[in-house]
Amino acid sequence: MRAKTALTAGALALTIATGAGWAAQAAPEHTPATKPAHTRVVDGYQIVTLPNANVPNFQRRTVYCPPGKHVIGGGAEAQGNDAILVGSFPTPDGTGWIALGRQNAYSSVGISVYAICAN
Repeated sequence: MRAKTALTAGALALTIATGAGWAAQAAPEHTPATKPAHTRVVDGYQIVTLPNANVPNFQRRTVYCPPGKHVIGGGAEAQGNDAILVGSFPTPDGTGWIALGRQNAYSSVGISVYAICAN
């Protein structure tokens, strides 16, 4: 059986960026839910993926946003027996997402990387 580990930092960023925020989730049960008068749209929203590939343990994989866009969130998945996602974070210049992982009993690990990009 293959173990999977996923990090979804982008889900939180997307929730906040689209205006849902934490306050909407904290409403008391007796308060009826209301739709906002308008919905905020993230300009140029796009998810870019780097499909799963086996790489040596601790080797970084990076997916980049299209030119002119910046990363607003991202995540990664480590695949394989006893796979562990070691890191998942934006590139220093904010144009992509980096991920790395390892497997205890193997010298390589499957890594997929996802970047949520916007203008």
